[in-house]
Amino acid sequence: MRSMTLKVLILAFAVLMQHNAAFTQTISENVQQKVTQEQFFVPNFKNNPLPKYPKTLKILGVGNSFTDDAMQYLPNLLESAGINNVTLGKMSIGGCSLERHYNMYVQDTAAYTYVKSIEGKNIWSEPVKTTFKQGVGDENWDVIIIQQVSQNAGIYQTYQPYLNDLIDVIRANCTNAGVTLGWQMTWAYSTNSNHDGFANYNKCQTEMYQAIVNAVKTMTVMTGIDLVIPSATAIQNLRGTSVNNAPADLTRDGSHIDFGAGRYTLACTWFQALIAPCLGKTIVGNTCRIDNGNVPVTEDNFLMCQKAAQFACSRRFEVSILEK
Repeated sequence: MRSMTLKVLILAFAVLMQHNAAFTQTISENVQQKVTQEQFFVPNFKNNPLPKYPKTLKILGVGNSFTDDAMQYLPNLLESAGINNVTLGKMSIGGCSLERHYNMYVQDTAAYTYVKSIEGKNIWSEPVKTTFKQGVGDENWDVIIIQQVSQNAGIYQTYQPYLNDLIDVIRANCTNAGVTLGWQMTWAYSTNSNHDGFANYNKCQTEMYQAIVNAVKTMTVMTGIDLVIPSATAIQNLRGTSVNNAPADLTRDGSHIDFGAGRYTLACTWFQALIAPCLGKTIVGNTCRIDNGNVPVTEDNFLMCQKAAQFACSRRFEVSILEK
Protein backbone atom coordinates (compact mmCIF):
# COMPACT_ATOMS: atom_id res chain seq x y z
CA MET A 1 0.00 0.00 0.00
CA ARG A 2 2.79 2.37 0.95
CA SER A 3 4.62 1.41 -2.24
CA MET A 4 1.57 2.21 -4.36
CA THR A 5 1.10 5.58 -2.61
CA LEU A 6 4.75 6.43 -3.18
CA LYS A 7 4.45 5.60 -6.89
CA VAL A 8 1.36 7.84 -7.20
CA LEU A 9 3.16 10.72 -5.49
CA ILE A 10 6.21 10.33 -7.74
CA LEU A 11 3.99 10.29 -10.84
CA ALA A 12 2.08 13.39 -9.68
CA PHE A 13 5.34 15.18 -8.98
CA ALA A 14 6.65 14.37 -12.47
CA VAL A 15 3.46 15.67 -14.11
CA LEU A 16 3.64 18.85 -12.03
CA MET A 17 7.28 19.46 -13.00
CA GLN A 18 6.47 18.92 -16.67
CA HIS A 19 3.59 21.43 -16.44
CA ASN A 20 5.81 23.97 -14.68
CA ALA A 21 8.49 23.57 -17.35
CA ALA A 22 5.94 24.21 -20.10
CA PHE A 23 4.54 27.22 -18.20
CA THR A 24 8.04 28.60 -17.64
CA GLN A 25 8.82 28.25 -21.35
CA THR A 26 5.60 30.10 -22.23
CA ILE A 27 6.45 32.90 -19.80
CA SER A 28 9.97 33.08 -21.23
CA GLU A 29 8.64 33.32 -24.78
CA ASN A 30 6.18 36.07 -23.75
CA VAL A 31 8.90 38.01 -21.95
CA GLN A 32 11.22 37.65 -24.96
CA GLN A 33 8.45 38.90 -27.27
CA LYS A 34 7.82 41.88 -24.96
CA VAL A 35 11.55 42.69 -24.85
CA THR A 36 11.73 42.56 -28.64
CA GLN A 37 8.74 44.90 -28.92
CA GLU A 38 10.23 47.32 -26.39
CA GLN A 39 13.56 47.29 -28.18
CA PHE A 40 11.75 48.43 -31.32
CA PHE A 41 10.53 51.49 -29.42
CA VAL A 42 13.82 52.36 -27.71
CA PRO A 43 14.29 56.09 -28.39
CA ASN A 44 17.38 57.40 -30.13
CA PHE A 45 18.52 59.18 -26.97
CA LYS A 46 17.41 60.31 -23.52
CA ASN A 47 16.67 64.02 -23.61
CA ASN A 48 18.13 66.41 -21.06
CA PRO A 49 15.70 68.47 -18.94
CA LEU A 50 15.28 72.21 -19.39
CA PRO A 51 17.51 74.25 -17.06
CA LYS A 52 15.81 75.79 -14.04
CA TYR A 53 16.53 79.45 -13.26
CA PRO A 54 19.89 79.59 -15.05
CA LYS A 55 22.01 82.74 -14.95
CA THR A 56 21.77 82.85 -18.73
CA LEU A 57 19.58 80.98 -21.20
CA LYS A 58 20.60 80.32 -24.79
CA ILE A 59 18.04 79.09 -27.35
CA LEU A 60 18.72 78.19 -30.98
CA GLY A 61 16.10 77.46 -33.63
CA VAL A 62 17.19 75.41 -36.67
CA GLY A 63 14.72 75.31 -39.52
CA ASN A 64 13.28 77.45 -42.28
CA SER A 65 10.89 80.38 -42.74
CA PHE A 66 8.48 78.82 -40.23
CA THR A 67 11.26 79.10 -37.63
CA ASP A 68 11.70 82.77 -38.60
CA ASP A 69 7.95 83.34 -38.23
CA ALA A 70 7.85 81.73 -34.80
CA MET A 71 10.88 83.44 -33.28
CA GLN A 72 10.67 86.93 -34.78
CA TYR A 73 8.85 88.61 -31.88
CA LEU A 74 10.47 86.64 -29.05
CA PRO A 75 12.89 89.51 -28.27
CA ASN A 76 9.91 91.88 -28.00
CA LEU A 77 8.20 89.61 -25.48
CA LEU A 78 11.42 89.22 -23.48
CA GLU A 79 11.89 92.99 -23.37
CA SER A 80 8.34 93.54 -22.17
CA ALA A 81 8.84 90.87 -19.50
CA GLY A 82 12.02 92.58 -18.24
CA ILE A 83 14.19 89.59 -19.18
CA ASN A 84 17.68 90.43 -20.49
CA ASN A 85 19.67 87.24 -19.86
CA VAL A 86 18.36 85.23 -22.82
CA THR A 87 20.36 84.81 -26.04
CA LEU A 88 18.36 83.75 -29.09
CA GLY A 89 19.65 82.38 -32.36
CA LYS A 90 17.95 81.20 -35.51
CA MET A 91 19.54 79.55 -38.52
CA SER A 92 17.36 78.86 -41.51
CA ILE A 93 17.14 77.93 -45.16
CA GLY A 94 13.86 78.60 -46.95
CA GLY A 95 11.80 75.42 -47.38
CA CYS A 96 14.45 73.30 -45.68
CA SER A 97 13.48 69.75 -44.74
CA LEU A 98 15.14 67.43 -42.24
CA GLU A 99 16.75 65.60 -45.14
CA ARG A 100 18.24 68.80 -46.50
CA HIS A 101 19.47 69.88 -43.05
CA TYR A 102 21.40 66.64 -42.77
CA ASN A 103 22.79 67.04 -46.30
CA MET A 104 23.90 70.58 -45.41
CA TYR A 105 25.72 69.18 -42.40
CA VAL A 106 27.49 66.57 -44.54
CA GLN A 107 28.39 69.09 -47.24
CA ASP A 108 29.45 71.69 -44.63
CA THR A 109 28.17 74.51 -46.84
CA ALA A 110 27.60 78.02 -45.49
CA ALA A 111 24.00 78.03 -46.73
CA TYR A 112 22.23 79.08 -43.53
CA THR A 113 21.03 82.59 -42.76
CA TYR A 114 22.07 83.02 -39.15
CA VAL A 115 20.71 85.73 -36.86
CA LYS A 116 21.42 86.11 -33.16
CA SER A 117 20.12 88.49 -30.53
CA ILE A 118 22.71 90.92 -29.22
CA GLU A 119 23.95 89.94 -25.77
CA GLY A 120 22.19 91.87 -23.03
CA LYS A 121 19.78 93.42 -25.55
CA ASN A 122 16.55 92.06 -26.91
CA ILE A 123 17.12 92.95 -30.56
CA TRP A 124 18.21 90.88 -33.54
CA SER A 125 21.66 91.40 -35.05
CA GLU A 126 22.33 91.60 -38.78
CA PRO A 127 22.16 88.21 -40.54
CA VAL A 128 25.29 86.35 -41.62
CA LYS A 129 25.89 83.14 -43.53
CA THR A 130 26.99 80.05 -41.62
CA THR A 131 27.35 76.29 -41.84
CA PHE A 132 25.35 73.85 -39.75
CA LYS A 133 28.37 73.04 -37.60
CA GLN A 134 29.28 76.68 -37.05
CA GLY A 135 25.78 77.69 -36.00
CA VAL A 136 25.27 74.78 -33.62
CA GLY A 137 28.74 75.32 -32.15
CA ASP A 138 28.63 79.12 -31.98
CA GLU A 139 27.17 79.31 -28.46
CA ASN A 140 26.88 77.02 -25.48
CA TRP A 141 23.22 76.47 -26.38
CA ASP A 142 20.91 75.29 -23.60
CA VAL A 143 18.05 74.49 -25.99
CA ILE A 144 18.02 73.67 -29.70
CA ILE A 145 14.67 73.48 -31.50
CA ILE A 146 14.23 71.68 -34.84
CA GLN A 147 11.25 70.98 -37.10
CA GLN A 148 10.17 69.34 -40.35
CA VAL A 149 9.29 71.30 -43.49
CA SER A 150 5.60 72.22 -43.35
CA GLN A 151 4.23 70.10 -46.19
CA ASN A 152 5.79 66.98 -44.68
CA ALA A 153 5.13 67.82 -41.04
CA GLY A 154 2.24 65.36 -40.89
CA ILE A 155 4.08 62.49 -42.58
CA TYR A 156 6.38 60.80 -40.05
CA GLN A 157 8.00 58.60 -42.71
CA THR A 158 9.69 61.75 -44.06
CA TYR A 159 11.31 62.43 -40.68
CA GLN A 160 13.57 59.40 -40.74
CA PRO A 161 16.38 58.46 -40.90
CA TYR A 162 17.38 62.12 -41.08
CA LEU A 163 15.99 63.16 -37.69
CA ASN A 164 17.93 60.49 -35.81
CA ASP A 165 21.07 61.50 -37.72
CA LEU A 166 20.49 65.17 -36.89
CA ILE A 167 20.05 64.37 -33.21
CA ASP A 168 23.45 62.71 -33.24
CA VAL A 169 25.28 65.49 -35.09
CA ILE A 170 23.66 68.24 -33.00
CA ARG A 171 24.82 66.58 -29.80
CA ALA A 172 28.27 66.00 -31.31
CA ASN A 173 28.70 69.65 -32.37
CA CYS A 174 26.99 71.53 -29.53
CA THR A 175 29.50 72.57 -26.88
CA ASN A 176 26.92 72.03 -24.11
CA ALA A 177 26.71 68.32 -23.28
CA GLY A 178 23.50 69.01 -21.37
CA VAL A 179 21.66 70.62 -24.28
CA THR A 180 17.90 70.02 -24.44
CA LEU A 181 16.51 69.17 -27.86
CA GLY A 182 13.03 70.36 -28.74
CA TRP A 183 10.59 70.25 -31.62
CA GLN A 184 8.39 72.91 -33.17
CA MET A 185 5.05 71.40 -34.20
CA THR A 186 4.29 73.60 -37.22
CA TRP A 187 0.79 74.75 -38.08
CA ALA A 188 -1.74 73.64 -40.68
CA TYR A 189 -2.40 75.78 -43.76
CA SER A 190 -5.35 78.11 -44.25
CA THR A 191 -8.59 76.72 -45.64
CA ASN A 192 -7.99 78.57 -48.92
CA SER A 193 -4.30 77.69 -49.26
CA ASN A 194 -2.95 76.95 -52.73
CA HIS A 195 0.30 75.46 -51.44
CA ASP A 196 1.19 72.32 -53.44
CA GLY A 197 1.83 70.40 -50.21
CA PHE A 198 -1.76 70.94 -49.08
CA ALA A 199 -2.72 68.08 -51.40
CA ASN A 200 -0.95 65.72 -48.99
CA TYR A 201 -3.90 66.31 -46.65
CA ASN A 202 -6.72 66.46 -49.20
CA LYS A 203 -6.63 70.25 -48.91
CA CYS A 204 -8.31 69.97 -45.52
CA GLN A 205 -6.99 72.08 -42.63
CA THR A 206 -8.43 69.80 -39.95
CA GLU A 207 -6.92 66.73 -41.59
CA MET A 208 -3.54 68.44 -41.87
CA TYR A 209 -3.58 69.52 -38.22
CA GLN A 210 -4.47 66.03 -37.01
CA ALA A 211 -1.81 64.44 -39.23
CA ILE A 212 0.80 66.80 -37.77
CA VAL A 213 -0.31 65.95 -34.24
CA ASN A 214 -0.11 62.21 -34.96
CA ALA A 215 3.33 62.51 -36.57
CA VAL A 216 4.70 64.49 -33.61
CA LYS A 217 3.25 62.01 -31.13
CA THR A 218 5.08 59.25 -33.00
CA MET A 219 8.25 61.34 -33.08
CA THR A 220 8.28 61.84 -29.30
CA VAL A 221 8.03 58.08 -28.71
CA MET A 222 10.51 57.01 -31.37
CA THR A 223 13.24 59.62 -30.77
CA GLY A 224 13.01 60.69 -27.14
CA ILE A 225 12.44 64.38 -27.98
CA ASP A 226 9.79 65.11 -25.38
CA LEU A 227 9.97 68.91 -25.51
CA VAL A 228 7.34 70.07 -28.02
CA ILE A 229 6.48 73.67 -28.86
CA PRO A 230 2.82 73.30 -29.91
CA SER A 231 2.66 76.08 -32.50
CA ALA A 232 0.09 74.13 -34.53
CA THR A 233 -2.28 73.85 -31.59
CA ALA A 234 -1.87 77.50 -30.57
CA ILE A 235 -2.79 78.71 -34.06
CA GLN A 236 -5.67 76.25 -34.27
CA ASN A 237 -6.90 77.51 -30.89
CA LEU A 238 -6.89 81.10 -32.15
CA ARG A 239 -8.59 80.15 -35.41
CA GLY A 240 -11.61 79.13 -33.35
CA THR A 241 -12.05 82.66 -31.99
CA SER A 242 -13.24 86.03 -33.27
CA VAL A 243 -9.58 86.99 -33.84
CA ASN A 244 -9.42 84.69 -36.88
CA ASN A 245 -9.72 86.19 -40.36
CA ALA A 246 -11.11 83.30 -42.41
CA PRO A 247 -10.40 82.07 -45.02
CA ALA A 248 -6.82 83.40 -44.65
CA ASP A 249 -6.85 81.90 -41.15
CA LEU A 250 -4.07 84.09 -39.72
CA THR A 251 -1.71 83.45 -42.65
CA ARG A 252 -0.28 85.94 -45.12
CA ASP A 253 -0.17 83.58 -48.11
CA GLY A 254 -2.04 80.44 -47.08
CA SER A 255 0.93 78.84 -45.31
CA HIS A 256 3.28 81.43 -43.76
CA ILE A 257 1.78 83.05 -40.70
CA ASP A 258 0.41 86.60 -40.59
CA PHE A 259 2.85 89.30 -39.44
CA GLY A 260 0.45 90.42 -36.70
CA ALA A 261 -1.53 88.14 -34.40
CA GLY A 262 -0.16 85.02 -36.08
CA ARG A 263 3.53 85.68 -35.41
CA TYR A 264 2.68 87.15 -32.02
CA THR A 265 0.84 83.98 -30.95
CA LEU A 266 3.72 81.81 -32.13
CA ALA A 267 6.21 83.87 -30.12
CA CYS A 268 3.88 83.63 -27.11
CA THR A 269 3.87 79.85 -27.52
CA TRP A 270 7.67 79.66 -27.62
CA PHE A 271 7.79 81.93 -24.56
CA GLN A 272 5.33 79.77 -22.62
CA ALA A 273 6.99 76.50 -23.66
CA LEU A 274 10.59 77.60 -22.96
CA ILE A 275 10.88 80.82 -20.96
CA ALA A 276 8.11 80.04 -18.46
CA PRO A 277 9.51 76.70 -17.23
CA CYS A 278 13.11 77.94 -17.24
CA LEU A 279 12.68 81.39 -15.72
CA GLY A 280 9.26 81.16 -14.08
CA LYS A 281 7.52 83.95 -16.01
CA THR A 282 4.20 83.32 -17.74
CA ILE A 283 3.19 84.86 -21.05
CA VAL A 284 -0.22 85.92 -19.73
CA GLY A 285 -0.25 89.65 -19.04
CA ASN A 286 2.80 90.44 -21.17
CA THR A 287 2.47 94.06 -22.32
CA CYS A 288 4.01 93.62 -25.78
CA ARG A 289 1.75 94.62 -28.70
CA ILE A 290 2.51 94.26 -32.42
CA ASP A 291 0.96 96.74 -34.86
CA ASN A 292 1.73 94.72 -37.99
CA GLY A 293 0.04 92.38 -40.41
CA ASN A 294 -3.53 91.84 -41.52
CA VAL A 295 -4.56 91.18 -37.89
CA PRO A 296 -2.62 93.60 -35.63
CA VAL A 297 -2.25 92.81 -31.94
CA THR A 298 -4.41 95.25 -30.00
CA GLU A 299 -5.76 95.79 -26.50
CA ASP A 300 -8.87 93.95 -27.63
CA ASN A 301 -7.23 90.72 -28.85
CA PHE A 302 -3.80 90.37 -27.19
CA LEU A 303 -5.14 88.33 -24.29
CA MET A 304 -6.83 85.86 -26.65
CA CYS A 305 -3.50 85.34 -28.43
CA GLN A 306 -1.74 84.76 -25.12
CA LYS A 307 -4.42 82.35 -23.94
CA ALA A 308 -4.23 80.43 -27.23
CA ALA A 309 -0.54 79.88 -26.51
CA GLN A 310 -1.05 79.10 -22.82
CA PHE A 311 -3.78 76.53 -23.46
CA ALA A 312 -1.71 74.93 -26.24
CA CYS A 313 1.21 74.42 -23.88
CA SER A 314 -1.14 72.77 -21.37
CA ARG A 315 -2.85 70.60 -24.01
CA ARG A 316 -0.26 70.17 -26.73
CA PHE A 317 -2.23 67.82 -28.96
CA GLU A 318 -5.78 69.06 -28.40
CA VAL A 319 -7.61 72.12 -29.67
CA SER A 320 -9.17 74.21 -26.90
CA ILE A 321 -12.31 76.33 -27.10
CA LEU A 322 -11.40 79.81 -25.88
CA GLU A 323 -14.70 81.57 -26.54
CA LYS A 324 -18.07 80.20 -25.48
